[in-house]
Amino acid sequence: MKLSFRWYGANDKVTPEYIRQIPGMYSIVTAVYDVPVGEVWSRESIAALKKRTEEAGLAFEVVESIPVHEDIKLGKPSRDKYIENYCENIRRTAEAGVKCICYNFMPVFDWTRTQLDHVLEDGSTSLVYYQEHVDKVNPLWGDNDLTLPGWDSSYTRDELRSVIAEYNNVSGEVLWDNLKYFLDKIIPVAAECDVNMAIHGDDPCWSIFGLPRIIVDESSLDRLLSLVDDRHNGITLCTGSLGCSPKNDVPAIAAKYAAMGRIHFVHLRNVEVLENGRGFEERAHLSGCGSLDMFAIVKALHDNGFDGYIRPDHGRMIWGETGRAGYGLYDRALGAAYINGLWEAVEKMG
Repeated sequence: MKLSFRWYGANDKVTPEYIRQIPGMYSIVTAVYDVPVGEVWSRESIAALKKRTEEAGLAFEVVESIPVHEDIKLGKPSRDKYIENYCENIRRTAEAGVKCICYNFMPVFDWTRTQLDHVLEDGSTSLVYYQEHVDKVNPLWGDNDLTLPGWDSSYTRDELRSVIAEYNNVSGEVLWDNLKYFLDKIIPVAAECDVNMAIHGDDPCWSIFGLPRIIVDESSLDRLLSLVDDRHNGITLCTGSLGCSPKNDVPAIAAKYAAMGRIHFVHLRNVEVLENGRGFEERAHLSGCGSLDMFAIVKALHDNGFDGYIRPDHGRMIWGETGRAGYGLYDRALGAAYINGLWEAVEKMG
């Protein structure tokens, strides 16, 4: 297990020097954030990330993410240009020592939450998803001014309507076809560079506003891996994204794909799944704080030979910290310490 930590670059208040002080920390997880989606990252930008990371005593081995341009997901004629740019980004990051690239294939929205600062019983704040709030929002309603967190930073209202409308003719099967087309092009490049591509599951793992979501459960992960049967075509196991649905047995999924050598990256976080499909709340990493058995997940990974990268995922805001929702230092550092403890325990159990 290689413990890692997300860093959002030069403007992130959580610096590599702070991250380095977390016991057992090995690698930074970062990306080039100032280049439009679909464009090629400069070698200078990649080298700057590597230099900053290594000066702090950490490895630069995981990129999260190289975003997939919407034209690729939609299967537009322009996709070949963007796929070639994507391949070049794989080559350039590999030159800098990157071993793993996390990405997703979610239409329009990378993630959906209804509030970023919900106050929990202990006074901390966290990200939550309440279905009743989502049901009140429809991005195609002309007279609806309601939005959800994350929308305004990506699209204007009209742009959002336009891109969602483009998916009217994109069914789940069409999206699968477009994903296969993408993988057929990029996985040979990843294999040549010995970079593991690790797709992140859809978050949450069900359809939003009628948009297809396809990486949602065990059967879809099976299908993904069969599209291009190469070990470089693998998974980012996000326990919260899968675990927000009680239909997904996350420890069993962890065991299955770790044994296959196809989990390259793990996002560990806990969620409290609400009854009757009402949604979920992100909680502290400790098993008892949510619905997921974090010990069972870590043990499943360990016992089935997982040796990839793990990072604590979304943390609460605690102790008065302010900053990027889900990505403060304190609670994620507690999560990292908890992961260290779980891993040491299962190692010593034999």
